Amino acid sequence: MENALIVIDVQESFRQRPLWQAVSDPGIADQVGRLVAAARDRGELVVWVLHTDPGSGSAFDPASGHVRLMDGLEPREGEPLITKTSRNAFTTTNLQQLLTTRGIRRLTVCGIQTEQCCETTARLAADLGFDVVFAVDATATFPIPHRDAPQDRTVAELLADPRTLGTADIIARTEYALAGRFAAIATVAELTEPVAAHPGG
Repeated sequence: MENALIVIDVQESFRQRPLWQAVSDPGIADQVGRLVAAARDRGELVVWVLHTDPGSGSAFDPASGHVRLMDGLEPREGEPLITKTSRNAFTTTNLQQLLTTRGIRRLTVCGIQTEQCCETTARLAADLGFDVVFAVDATATFPIPHRDAPQDRTVAELLADPRTLGTADIIARTEYALAGRFAAIATVAELTEPVAAHPGG
């Protein structure tokens, strides 16, 4: 087994924020679930990652009770569940050691958010020598306000601002940034075809 699926931050915390109503894919858990099922069928390792912000009082604070996988997703026995406090899944965890000791050489990355924790993990994984596949439609993200936009605006105000970067543009930019440099870009359909060659090699 040389392949692993890394599921990043598909957690209830995000659903507790007002911005969830503007998420690029409300069905992200279903998309990820398809990848998980396919990875298990192939005997590949599935690694689950949750983001935590202890002491913050936010939905990412473990004390909130929301730092848990979204409904429909659940690790099986033997599938690691790790928590991180950095944007990438490596810096504050033992993920690299976990993968290396199991002989993993190729990673498929999915989860939330496309351009933050997922893209950052993919970039670092490539720098560490892993072959990376970015499952682009099994990632989700949110509109990004302009750097000069006022803080604490409503979701409606954010979406009405023409300077706001929309989710489709964010995902496209991530694809352009990663492809041919840090990762192969693939879709859930491509990654779940039973007889298809694995993208990226």
